[in-house]
Amino acid sequence: MGQPITQVDAFTAEPFRGNPAAVCVLPAARDAGWMQLVAREMNLSETAFLVRRADGSYDLRWFTPAVEVDLCGHATLASAHALWESGRLRAEEQARFHTRSGLLTAARLADGWIEMDFPATVPAAGEVAAGLPAALGITPRRVLRSRFDYVVEVESETAVRSLTPDFGALRQLAVRGVIVTARAETAPYDIISRFFAPGAGIDEDPVTGSAHCALAPYWAELLGKQDLLAYQASARGGELRLRLAGDRVKLAGQARTVLRGELVAGM
Repeated sequence: MGQPITQVDAFTAEPFRGNPAAVCVLPAARDAGWMQLVAREMNLSETAFLVRRADGSYDLRWFTPAVEVDLCGHATLASAHALWESGRLRAEEQARFHTRSGLLTAARLADGWIEMDFPATVPAAGEVAAGLPAALGITPRRVLRSRFDYVVEVESETAVRSLTPDFGALRQLAVRGVIVTARAETAPYDIISRFFAPGAGIDEDPVTGSAHCALAPYWAELLGKQDLLAYQASARGGELRLRLAGDRVKLAGQARTVLRGELVAGM
């Protein structure tokens, strides 16, 4: 028998939008090399691998086609959605994931959205790579550094949407990725962003939950509000509800299953 794999579009209610993630619920743990090969085969920005624990929680790991990552929002959202949809979790049960970033949880809200509890990665002033502005082709308003990424604020939503980065130059930066953001000018959104991570094998990520762990505290301080509605302006696009809660960020989104398949080779 093969290994079932589900593909879920995350941070969207519509198929073929948001960020697609593959979800693989394993009967037992597999080695990292095998998981990396499967992620490369799936060729999505992330593939999630889950193994159930005796207490009903899950070990969760995320792989891009190139590397294992420490934190991923959209594949966690996709994983929770897949567990509820498949009946592995009851609708009222909380999904609990043990990850490289600690315990992460997800719960279904009354309106059908899924809310996740993630650590905030507050950006701060730090050394900025000399080639960053040129690689983005812009003059930033401000550049900060979070645990994983550069956070680059620009002057307008138009500037975010019109970016055409030099991915080869961005690939040389010693960070996971670059978040480019501005205050939104399009209702009903508060903030807008795009995310580039060519060094991790993803030139532009469609919708990046973990990037909003930095954007939520950043914009909460600037805008003076704890609840934000965010839009990531990739070609696919996606929206997120954000709520800053101390040193945690509540990330909410929707999800839609688009494909179910079976891995029949390489087992």
